[in-house]
This record gives sequence, structure tokens and C-alpha cells, in this order.
Amino acid sequence: MIVSPQSMSFSQPLPLRSGAAIRSYCLAYETYGTLNADRSNAVLICHALNASHHVAGVYEGQDKSEGWWDTMIGPGKPVDTDRFFVIGVNNLGSCFGSTGPMHVNPDTGKIYGADFPVVTVEDWVDAQARLLDGLGITTLAAVMGGSLGGMQALSWTLQYPARVWHAVVVASAPNLTAENIAFNEVARRAIVTDPDFHGGHFYEHGVVPKRGLRIARMIGHITYLSDDVMNEKFGRQLRERIIEPKPAAAVGQSALQPGGGDYLYSTQDIEFQIESYLRYQGDKFSEYFDANTYLLITRALDYFDPALRHNGNLARALAVATAKFLLVSFTTDWRFAPKRSREIVKALLDNKRDVSYAEIDAPHGHDAFLLEDARYLSVVRAYFDRIAKGAP
Repeated sequence: MIVSPQSMSFSQPLPLRSGAAIRSYCLAYETYGTLNADRSNAVLICHALNASHHVAGVYEGQDKSEGWWDTMIGPGKPVDTDRFFVIGVNNLGSCFGSTGPMHVNPDTGKIYGADFPVVTVEDWVDAQARLLDGLGITTLAAVMGGSLGGMQALSWTLQYPARVWHAVVVASAPNLTAENIAFNEVARRAIVTDPDFHGGHFYEHGVVPKRGLRIARMIGHITYLSDDVMNEKFGRQLRERIIEPKPAAAVGQSALQPGGGDYLYSTQDIEFQIESYLRYQGDKFSEYFDANTYLLITRALDYFDPALRHNGNLARALAVATAKFLLVSFTTDWRFAPKRSREIVKALLDNKRDVSYAEIDAPHGHDAFLLEDARYLSVVRAYFDRIAKGAP
């Protein structure tokens, strides 16, 4: 499936939950499949932290350009683009084409940098609703997302209940735990304390806070994998460079003796394979992701809590939702544990809503929602078969 990115511009200011507003902004998006005559087969896909509008398919002439959820979406796949018109959108504040901190503020003529306004999950949903208006789509057959994308899908059912028939919330939660917020804060500290950060205005200095971004990504990546997967992939294996053999007396207590020989190992030369993997992920991330975007998006994660204005009562918060739901969780996902999905399920059942729930026994941790697991894909396929036959 060959796809092309698109962009939609908006001149009307978008009011934000912070009390600020943003004007003259654009949203990058892609579409897959064909919108039917009565415009009833649209499916909106909401992305997680470091993803984008490029959800499925490939770009012409570009090798290895598959969308981040290409296992899930496409012709004949669980979200079948032969039957559904699928829309992927890049959120405000991101760094993959939509207006964000690296763009020019029309009010000042300068790059936003750290002055880009705070955005929330609810703000993203409002912006997505405007994009759908621009496409002439009044209602969604489904809204779907994993992790932070699942929070957006949930928020759609609360902000625009009449516009959503089904919501598919995967590996997500009604809010972040204190532990999750703590991980996000440590990652943010790594970025803002990088000497190249310059208070968020590093663009003016022609530098990028790569050291901070590397550490932030390494911290995040640890939380996306399960202990079982890390042990299976890497265990305690070393990537080692052995220096010339030396007498034990010459190297003292630092000598190691594999196979009976005396060798000197440098702490910089010995790497566990997991260290090498994390460094690789950090280096790659620092080349393409924007530091201010990372701060914005992790804050949006932290702030999301629809039950907050209902004294912590999630059932009361979800009472306005009228959509039917599918929730999926994964047993080894300790960052968005199954019990968090069950909280949403219980709150919906308390409101007598139509809810399907699948808890997949998968070893991959939080990343499982992006991977090819036959049971997981079958659950989603069956649900979208149901939507295709019975929507709305």
C-alpha cells in the first residue's frame, strides 16, 4: 500500500485547556482506504509518544518506510482498509509535520521553542475533531489507539460522545500512576539539564540536546520491555574487547581470568549487550526527535485524568460515553498494567455500557501493542468485523 502524507491548515485559533490559544497551525495526516458514500466507515488512529501520522503503508521509493502500525492496518489486515477509511493524524506539538516547538510563532516571528503552549490530550482531540470537520466526516465508525493513543480514544468518547460509535483502547490507562510520572520526570530532567538545551531555545544556538534525548529514550525504552524479553534477548551477555594478556600482578584486583588466563578489561571496552542496545536506541532517537516535543508530550501524558473533575470517580466521568468499547491489555505490560484497563472496564460496566475486554498473555511488555501476536490481532479483527457488519 503506497501512501502520501498530507497537511491541513487552520486559521481559526484553537483554544487550549491551559487558557492559551494557538492560531495559524497545521496538522499532518494520512488516509488509507476509501470513504464510503454515507461517510460511515471512518476510523481515526491516535498515536503514542514518539509515533506520527504515518500509521500504515509505505512511501513510494523508500525502503523500510512501513507505518508504525502496519501489522494492524491495511488491505485484509485486522483494520481492513478495503472496508474502512482510516485516518492517521500527527498531534499538535509533535515533530513530524504538525505545528510544534520547532516552527515559527506567527505572533512573534520567532521559533516557538520553549514558548510553545502546553497541550493536553483533550486539546489534541479538539484539533482532531477540526481535521475531521475539514474532511467532511461527522461521525467515526471507530477511534483507536494504544498507550497515549488509547487515552485519546477514551477522551474522544467523553468530549464528542455523539461522534463516536466504537472505541478501541489498547495497552492504556485512565491516568498515569505515580511511578509512571516519576519515569517521565527523570527523562525530562535528563533533557533540561543537558548543557545544549539552552532553556528550550537550542534552535537559536544551532545545537541539539542529544545527550539528554539519548538518556530519556533509554529510560523510556527500559519501561517498554518486560524483564523476560530483556533476559531472552540479551541476558548477561557481554560485547567484549580483550586487551593484551598481562600478568595478574600488573593489573591487581581488576584482573579477570577467563579460561585460566590473566586479562585486563577496561570498563569502557566491556559492554553488556543490553547496554549496547539501549545506546543504539538512544542515539537513533536523538537524531530524529525534538527535545521540546518530548517535554510537551510526556506532560500531556501526566496531566490526563478524566476522573479528576469528578472527585476521582471514573464511573461518573465515563457516564457521558455512549460508544461501544474494546479494551486490550497485555499480562507483562508493567507500565500500563492490565489492572488499569480493568479499571476502565469496570467503570463502563457500572454505566451499563457495551464492553469487550481481552487480556493477552504476551511476553513483550508494553511494546506488545505494536507487535504481531496472532491472538491480539485476531481479537481486533473480530471486533472490526463486528463494526463492519453492524455500524453504527
